[in-house]
Amino acid sequence: MEQNVFEEMAKRYDTEERKELAQIVVEEVKRELQDSQTKSLIDYGSGTGLASLELTDLVASTLLIDSSEQMLEVAKEKITQRAIPNADVLHSDFTQGTPDVKADIVLMSLVLLHIPDTRKILQEMFTILHDGGKLIIVDFDKNEEISHPKVHNGFVHSELKETLSGVGFTSTGIKTFHHGKRVFMKKDASMFIASSMKEVNSNYSGN
Repeated sequence: MEQNVFEEMAKRYDTEERKELAQIVVEEVKRELQDSQTKSLIDYGSGTGLASLELTDLVASTLLIDSSEQMLEVAKEKITQRAIPNADVLHSDFTQGTPDVKADIVLMSLVLLHIPDTRKILQEMFTILHDGGKLIIVDFDKNEEISHPKVHNGFVHSELKETLSGVGFTSTGIKTFHHGKRVFMKKDASMFIASSMKEVNSNYSGN
């Protein structure tokens, strides 16, 4: 990811539009977190925690991971101000190397579109999940109106499912849940949620 771009954006990242979109995401992700009170959650590419800091009541612990230190500084301020006891942050970019972290659930909300090598990052997510763990992806459906050198223009459900399966994930459910005005590069777009499992005793190598 272009780290400096996100560093510059950090202080003014939480616009009303982003907050509204994050709330829509939160309501959908909540359905995937039922009965997760004993589980650990990693929000990869968390930004300022717009989504995951609204989910901390549903899990045992939340770790916000981002490649932008400035974004995480904003997130840390929120954690302190709200006195959230079970949230922490970690500065890391998995495209440069994976830290030794594990979780029961990994959330990637509007992150995959920023990462050039989709398969490689999904392999990293597979690695950090405990057996029996769940990967939740929220992102945009494929949108041919959008063209940007550093951003995927969304994803086709069947192709993403195939990539997830190739990495080792099973039972991927995927559905479009929201259509919004000017939400993706100032264009109207729809968002999907995908939920995939890492099987218990999975020794899949992804090769």
